[in-house]
Amino acid sequence: MTTRKYFHMGYVLVVLTAVMTLGLTQCQSRADSNTVAPMAQPAATPPAQTAQPAFSLKTAIAQVARENIPAVVHIDVTQRREISNPMVPFNNDPFFHFFFNGPKVPRKFKQELKGLGTGMLIDSQGNILTNNHVVAGATEINVLLADGKSYPAKLVGTDPKTDLAVIRIKTDEKLPTVTFGDSDKMEVGDWVVAIGHPRGLDQTVTQGIISAKHRRGVLDPSSYQDYLQTDAAINPGNSGGPLINLDGQVIGVNAAIATQSGGFEGIGFAIPSNMAIHVAHALIDHGKVIRGWLGVSINDPTPAQVKSMHLKDNKGALVADVVPDSPAAKAGLKKNDLVVMYDGHKIVDSATLQSGVGDTAIGKKVNLTVLRDGKSIDLKVTIGNLDEAMHKIAASLEDRLGVVVRPLTAKESQKYGLQPGQGVAIASLNADGVLGKAGFEKDDVILDINNVPVQGVSGFVAIAKALPAHQQAMLKALDHRTGQSGFVQVTIG
Repeated sequence: MTTRKYFHMGYVLVVLTAVMTLGLTQCQSRADSNTVAPMAQPAATPPAQTAQPAFSLKTAIAQVARENIPAVVHIDVTQRREISNPMVPFNNDPFFHFFFNGPKVPRKFKQELKGLGTGMLIDSQGNILTNNHVVAGATEINVLLADGKSYPAKLVGTDPKTDLAVIRIKTDEKLPTVTFGDSDKMEVGDWVVAIGHPRGLDQTVTQGIISAKHRRGVLDPSSYQDYLQTDAAINPGNSGGPLINLDGQVIGVNAAIATQSGGFEGIGFAIPSNMAIHVAHALIDHGKVIRGWLGVSINDPTPAQVKSMHLKDNKGALVADVVPDSPAAKAGLKKNDLVVMYDGHKIVDSATLQSGVGDTAIGKKVNLTVLRDGKSIDLKVTIGNLDEAMHKIAASLEDRLGVVVRPLTAKESQKYGLQPGQGVAIASLNADGVLGKAGFEKDDVILDINNVPVQGVSGFVAIAKALPAHQQAMLKALDHRTGQSGFVQVTIG
């Protein structure tokens, strides 16, 4: 059996430096023909010129490259942090010092990570769109323009759920910018061009086609990712670079590849431009993405459900559960409803509905069409705020786990060597609850549950709600006192 691995396209070098007495350093990179002159002839009316084709594949890619390379930038990032020494538990063990004859080990190491990626200038204010995994957690960001000028950059905002981020440079000079196209109009087989800095090779241009659309669950099944698939060659360092149609418009942000070798194998993924524009504007305006909330658990209809429910096909989003007192509940949605239309758009699967709701403004009234018992029903729902809802639901999980969780602060993420949005911290804890009895303390960090990574409060809620009662679960946790991580098995209440 062959295992397919997925890699983000950021290119990272890691440097570890020991503190105190060890002084250890570890680095890892990141035709002519002869003619006879004719006799003179009387002047004649020249023949009509043949009309030149409006488009030529011979020159289209070169034209796209000339227009867009000036607006594509090289991003260098540095992240400095301290990590706990895994040998600390043996520090006071006399047998360890007797057999290894070594001094006491330092409690922490200084770690420096260097990485590179690609970005694109999206406006004259110096805002640059790139991938979240390129710049998240960086303590220093530098941008190199195509003309050779370098600028320090500041982080404007990140959105781990779509793997997008915006950074900004300041300059009085006029900056070139990219033009965005409509990613929904791209068809399988359309030609595309990728520009980026794979493995540090600046201004590399490659070409290919759109291989598929709506690739979901590539990196995180619970995310809002909805990739365009392409066979244009992209490699580590291409992250955040543009995928461009032959009209010179950006229709995607290169983000990941599927590979077993770690290099290009013909399967690349780009975030559609329509999603990227929405996220970029939200990050610039608010520093974060505020998403809409419906209050349902949804799935794609299985073949068995299509048959039992007498559906024509498997198109739509099937409601598996409705959260009490949610916008969906108030609108009258019920379990086993099949959502086929949302705000005037056809719903082909659960991911389409998830993305549509997430992009909807808070408080907007939206029309829904569902199939219930073979009948079409129109409903009207007022969209809620996802962040507020997740915090309320997280608090309601206290009865099951005995804890209320919160996002980690930027300082905590840096302290523990975590990416922004990774894990949740315990905000309050019932000593007689499930986690309290297992030895957890306030401010301890939960990293994953049953080998599923916890991505923020919403990720924790989604995983925790699905845990069966009276079943055992394995939690990967981090001790807030020592920074050490380990696994703890608990029985869900």
